[in-house]
Amino acid sequence: MMTLPSSVKVYVAVEPVDMRKGFDGLGNIVRHQFKHDVLSGHLFAFFNRRRDRAKILFWDRSGFAIFYKRLEKGRFTVPDGFVSPVEMEPAELGLLLEGIDLRGAKKRERWVPTSK
Repeated sequence: MMTLPSSVKVYVAVEPVDMRKGFDGLGNIVRHQFKHDVLSGHLFAFFNRRRDRAKILFWDRSGFAIFYKRLEKGRFTVPDGFVSPVEMEPAELGLLLEGIDLRGAKKRERWVPTSK
């Protein structure tokens, strides 16, 4: 399970991406299509057309890093019917990367402190 600070956001591309893209190609998608700062420290997840490969691009204060995963059997279930990018919780991304289908999952309401 991934544990990230609450300040880190996860953005998932709904449309498939060419997995031959590296740091610069994925960074350009983040800048120009997502309209986000690629140096923000947030995670940007991309999947191929067959949905059996995933790349996650992030900046770690000293350079870019890519996490790359290939499923040997099955497919990732990426949220559909949305406009890219979809923001999700780090825990949801962890489950998605394990090959778990989140379409039927329900989130519980979270307690949010009220300001006085």
